[in-house]
Amino acid sequence: MHLCDVVEESDGDLMGDGVNIASRLESIAEPNGICLSAAAYEQVRDKLKEEFVDLGEKELKNIARPVRTYRLCMRDTVPKTDLSATAGSSEQLALPDNPSIAVLPFQNMGGDPEQEYFADGLAEDIITRLSRLRWLFVSARG
Repeated sequence: MHLCDVVEESDGDLMGDGVNIASRLESIAEPNGICLSAAAYEQVRDKLKEEFVDLGEKELKNIARPVRTYRLCMRDTVPKTDLSATAGSSEQLALPDNPSIAVLPFQNMGGDPEQEYFADGLAEDIITRLSRLRWLFVSARG
């Protein structure tokens, strides 16, 4: 989640760094979790009863400066501890009841840096469209 100005093009596409930041925050959020930028956090921190965990400054792809990020800890869903410490543990996560699919990033085989942005956008579009199918559990690359 990010708060910013965006430009809507005539075909309905949204453009600007803010759109990229929101997309990158989505990719680093935990499954079913919410990750916020400092701009969004400042607007909601005193309006919600849930707690936030400061994840620090994150380097986000195609964003010039690091972005301070926060994780929203929703009741009964996400522990309020840093999950990176448990990444190497042998705990098994419960499987979803629905069919599931994982969408991995495309690899830029041509070496053109402009195509890297295109490959990321394509993967994000696939994730977005698949996630609209309520019967399908989509696991993003994050």
